[in-house]
Amino acid sequence: MTEFHFPAKLQNLHSDILPSQLRYHNKRVAVSKEFTFDAAHHLHLYEGKCQSLHGHTYRLIVTVSGVPGHTGLTVDFSDLKAIYRQEIEAQLDHRYLNEVLPPMNTTAENMVVWIWEQFDGALAARGLKATGCRLEEITLYETPTSFATAKREWMESTEESEQQR
Repeated sequence: MTEFHFPAKLQNLHSDILPSQLRYHNKRVAVSKEFTFDAAHHLHLYEGKCQSLHGHTYRLIVTVSGVPGHTGLTVDFSDLKAIYRQEIEAQLDHRYLNEVLPPMNTTAENMVVWIWEQFDGALAARGLKATGCRLEEITLYETPTSFATAKREWMESTEESEQQR
């Protein structure tokens, strides 16, 4: 059995560790934050249970990457939480998705791209993209076993193909 140990002394900045030591490396790393929201919707031109009005507890996982700054943080989790609350939760939580999203069938596949656009725009607006932070992946679970994923390489290749048209 491991015995619990109290530290003899808390580490102090400048005497025990220098500010220049806070960032351990210069490698790109990914950080993720998970959120949940509840919403109702129905699907058009769909033969099955989802054609009727019903609800889900959606689970959203947002992954961003970047090179840690001088404090060793890539992005503060509270920044991701603030973006989620303002851009996603405020618009979707406890709402009828067919009413609040742009005209689309409210499938997980359509919604994950819309969420990507909102999150990516908010990263840019907050200056986080200018620091090298980039959205890598968003996964939207509609049920515990059913989900849709958008990845940076897919979203960028889609944007490039649309620009070439």
